[in-house]
Order: sequence, then C-alpha cells, then structure tokens
Amino acid sequence: MQALWLAFDEIAGKGIDIFFILKFLGYLSLILTPTALPIGILLSSIMALGNLSENYEFAAIKSAGISLKRVIRPLIILTLFLSALNFVFLNNVYPWATLKQKNLYLNMKKKKPALALVPGAFNTEIPGFNIKFDEKYGEEENLLKKVQIADLTLSQGKVKIITAEKGKISTEEGSKYMTLTLENGNYYEEHSKRSMSLNDRKKMPASAATFDTYTINIDISSFNDESDLDKEDIKQHHGMLSVNQLDSISKVEKIAYDKYIEERSDNLFDIVKAKNLYKHPDSLIDANLNADILENFDVDNKTIILNDAVQNVRRAIDRVKNQKLPFKNKRKLLNLYDFEFSYRISFALACLVLFFIGAPLGSIIRKGGFGLPMIMAITIFVIYFFISQFGKNLSEESAISALLGSWLSTLILLPFGILLTRRATQGMGIFNIDNVLDNFKKFFNRFNKKSIS
Repeated sequence: MQALWLAFDEIAGKGIDIFFILKFLGYLSLILTPTALPIGILLSSIMALGNLSENYEFAAIKSAGISLKRVIRPLIILTLFLSALNFVFLNNVYPWATLKQKNLYLNMKKKKPALALVPGAFNTEIPGFNIKFDEKYGEEENLLKKVQIADLTLSQGKVKIITAEKGKISTEEGSKYMTLTLENGNYYEEHSKRSMSLNDRKKMPASAATFDTYTINIDISSFNDESDLDKEDIKQHHGMLSVNQLDSISKVEKIAYDKYIEERSDNLFDIVKAKNLYKHPDSLIDANLNADILENFDVDNKTIILNDAVQNVRRAIDRVKNQKLPFKNKRKLLNLYDFEFSYRISFALACLVLFFIGAPLGSIIRKGGFGLPMIMAITIFVIYFFISQFGKNLSEESAISALLGSWLSTLILLPFGILLTRRATQGMGIFNIDNVLDNFKKFFNRFNKKSIS
C-alpha cells in the first residue's frame, strides 16, 4: 500500500487520464505481488502454528504420538507449490508488468514534462534544452531552485547559458508550449560561430546580462500525444526480461564488455607509445641510458621536450579518468543482469526459507492473532529484504560476485530456519532462560567466594 500511494502521489493531478492511472497502479500491484507472497507465508505460518500452540492443540497432537514434522509435512508441500508458482510469476508476469509500468511511467513523464525533470542531473528529455536544478518543490512540484539551462536550439554551434536562483514551470491544458519563468539570474550568449577562425571569434563579442525575471517558451507538442502513452520504447531493462532472456543477454553483454576492455587497453597502449619500447629498432629496453642524455640540447629544447612529455602523460591520465565512469557503468549493467538471473531463483525459494522460520517460531512463541506474529513477521522480512538489497549493492559494485549477492539473504537466514525447526521438533524454546540465569549466578558466586576468603 505504501508503494501504491507513493506512485499515486507522483502521477495524480498531473493531467493524466484516470484510465492510465488505474493501469499504472495495476501494473505496480503485479510487480509487488512476488514480494507480498513470501511475507504472507511467513505471517500466516507464525499465526497458524502460534494459534495451535496457544490453544494446546500441539500438546494434544504430541500426546497422540504425532510429531511436528508429520504435522507440517503437508504445509511444506503447499509451500513448495507456492514457491514454484512464485517463480512462474517472477519469470512471466513480473517482467511483463515491469515492461508496461516503466514505459507507461516514462510516457506519462513525457506528456507532463515537469514529471520528467530530475533534480541534480542534466535533463535532456525536452528537445533542444539541457536543464539542471538542485531541488523541485511545491504542491505540483513545478518550482525549481538553482536552475541552469543550456539552450541548444541556436544554429552554428552557438552557446547560450542561463542560470537563475528560482524557476517555475507552467503549462496550460492543451497548450503545445511549456513556460519556464526564471527569477534572479544571469544570461550569457556567445555570438561567434564554430566555422569562424580563431581571430574572427575573438572579434565577435559575447553578450551577458543579469535579470529579475526571464521567460522561456518551450515547444512540447511532441509530448502531448495521449496515444503515445502505450508505446514501449524501453525493452532491455533487467527487470523486464525472463530468466532465459537474462541469460542470453548476459552472454552477449559479456562478449561486448570484453571487447570494450580490449579496445580501451589497446588504445592506452597506443597513446603511451608502449609499442616503441618493445618493437622499435631503437628500443630503450635493456639499454644503458646516459644521465647526460639531454646535455646535447639547449635550454629551450629541453623545456619543449619535457613539456611535451608532461602533456602526453596528462592526456593519458585524463583519458583514463574520462573512461572510468563508462567502464564502471558497463560493469554495473553486466552485474545487474547476472544478479537478476540468480535472484529470480533465490527469491522464489524465499517462500520456503521464511516458512521454515515462521512455522517453528509460531510453535515456540505460542502466540496467535495479529499482535506479536505481525511484529515478528515484519521484522524478519525487513531483515531478509535488507540483506537482499545489501547483497545487490555489493554485487553491483563488484565487491562480491552476483551469484553470492543474490543468495546472500538465503544463506544467512536458512541456518536460523534449520535451528528453529530442530528446537521446535525437540519441544525446546529459542533459548533456555534458566540456563542463562544459572550461568550468571555461578559467575557472581565465584566472586562472592573469593571476597569471603
């Protein structure tokens, strides 16, 4: 319900037809269903077996010679069936719903450009403009702080930059223009063209000014076609693919990634002219260099040589720094495909893992109803979900493998499920309080004896 209301808050009152809003919320509900199923099994298992224990039904069952294993055996079979059903849902319905929901949301943002603008980044969704701002606020989220705009609609490669303290987006219903009103800002425009020579560019001055209010009308006619709301432009997102598709695309991406790394390494090899060290006839490898090798040059030539060497090194360093982010993004994308492939399988088994925690826990705590079982179920699932997200983040950053990250929550919680099941079948609690108190008494008694002696 929280996810539904947050999504509804983002799109309600934005001029979107109610039919598309209901479709969006329906897709979102389907996306959340695989997450709701494990917590539903966890809660119901704690409540059901907690009720049996609270009403001494388990005592009657045990007195009849029936073990806990035999009682929960049909429930295990049911949970296995639900786990298989959850995997089918994750592999078929979930990707389809993600495809529809993300594309519909993207098309809604295009229909209402204020929705498309994201704080803290250059927004290129609006044709001809790059818009960046620090914060979006107001009831309709149409007020902006610290606005920076690059106008790309000018010809001949001219540059036009506008900055402002505040901004307001306003769009009348049915209008093909979006009005952006800026306050307390600066305006800068270069009048030179790229085709001009350097001397001519210096002759052409740039204009700059400050303003209290500045209004820009932006053509958004391409955004207002409601028939485009069902378009599907994004199809390769990792959440939109089945397990087989994830496996196929991951293999293709790995080949492309390896090729990318090879090209970048070859490029760096050429930039630093490393070939000359090995293949050049005058290679300096294994050569005895004279410390006075530069003595044959005058001061000016030495300066030129050293400056060229420094510039070459700096260019190589800058290239490496510029390629760091694309390299990281490509590695992250590949990790996401691998993580999603394994996570679909591990999360389907979450029903079984959480059942083996909830069922024995219910028989041990001997509490049914919605009170304590609800609190325990939410706490356990939050822990499971947190560990899953932690594993995902680690695998994205290549800190651990995608396989380990996807199974991390299962590997951590499954031993607790086995431990609880063993203690429940043996009629034991989670821990024996008397034993703990006895150990404390023995510990303090030792000090008392020493003080008396």
